[in-house]
Amino acid sequence: MSDEASAVTTPRISVVVCTLNGAKRIEKCLAAARRQSIGEDLQLIVVDDGSTDESADVAASYGAEVIRHHVNRGLAAARNTGIAAARAPVIATLDDDCEPNREWAECLLAGFLDGVLGVGGPAVPASTDGYFGGYLDRNNPLAPLEIDLAFNTRVTYRFARYLLRNARPALSGARPVHAFATANGAFRTTVLRQLGGFDERFRSDEGGEDLDLCLRIGDSHAPGALRFEPSAIVRHHFDTDPRALLRRNRSYGMGVARLYCMRRNLPPTVFPFPLLVAGLLVWSRGRPARLAVAFLVPQLLFSNGWRNARRLHSAAPLLDCYVKLIEEATLNLGFAVGLSRFRDRLTLDTAS
Repeated sequence: MSDEASAVTTPRISVVVCTLNGAKRIEKCLAAARRQSIGEDLQLIVVDDGSTDESADVAASYGAEVIRHHVNRGLAAARNTGIAAARAPVIATLDDDCEPNREWAECLLAGFLDGVLGVGGPAVPASTDGYFGGYLDRNNPLAPLEIDLAFNTRVTYRFARYLLRNARPALSGARPVHAFATANGAFRTTVLRQLGGFDERFRSDEGGEDLDLCLRIGDSHAPGALRFEPSAIVRHHFDTDPRALLRRNRSYGMGVARLYCMRRNLPPTVFPFPLLVAGLLVWSRGRPARLAVAFLVPQLLFSNGWRNARRLHSAAPLLDCYVKLIEEATLNLGFAVGLSRFRDRLTLDTAS
């Protein structure tokens, strides 16, 4: 531990960054964390989760408190190691490919109003170059889940919210939310430790540990305990390779399957539109008129695409609905794979 890091004995916020072979990407994250407006009131912790590169040395060069796992234990376990080492009353989590704005930590802290236990902020794409960079900007996979999802878990209600989400612009402004991504989030330390931190059953090839944590907070507190603060911005250096996009969705689908097996009150996360469009393609059987209908229907189902095309004066967003269909199909695949993996747990829960 460096002298600079140990000098911060009573920080206002502890920032936990977990990395695995991130030596080439973590520098921007750590440099931005060191430029925060709250200065020495920030404790910077880097958990090296079994890297074989120079990640730990890079982190140490920025004055971070470095904790190393000798083997890879997964993101949830790495974050829990950071939580155990935190000294501040608020713990923030950052992905190693995220670059926070200078006022990021200060804005997160300002979001902790009375009764608020967690605050999340936007993770905006660092680059919108190329079609997929623009697609991620228009369809950010790290957008928060809105508070209306906390009010009802019935399939019909969730489906209605899904239709509305695809038909209207995303909400904006500071507001209570159901869940947010911990690529950019903060929680009161007491709450994290009472809940035992992140659930380490979520493996490295699964997403969903952040959703699980938010749901566990929601189990014991009224809606409004989690808040989204738009001014707490980080720039996320997304991998815009389409294959990375699909891997991310498959991973998240698997994680949500684990969550479904762990919680009785959640409906299965199955997206219906890919199944509908697949049925239309089978129905068309090569007939041009029917095929045209099959390709037109996604434009109606995901109306934000043509709305963005009109707003941006660009035809590129008209392709978004087809990419969205492929994304949702991959999420369905991940969910099915996860159910297969966790079917013994699901059978046990159903029997009990």
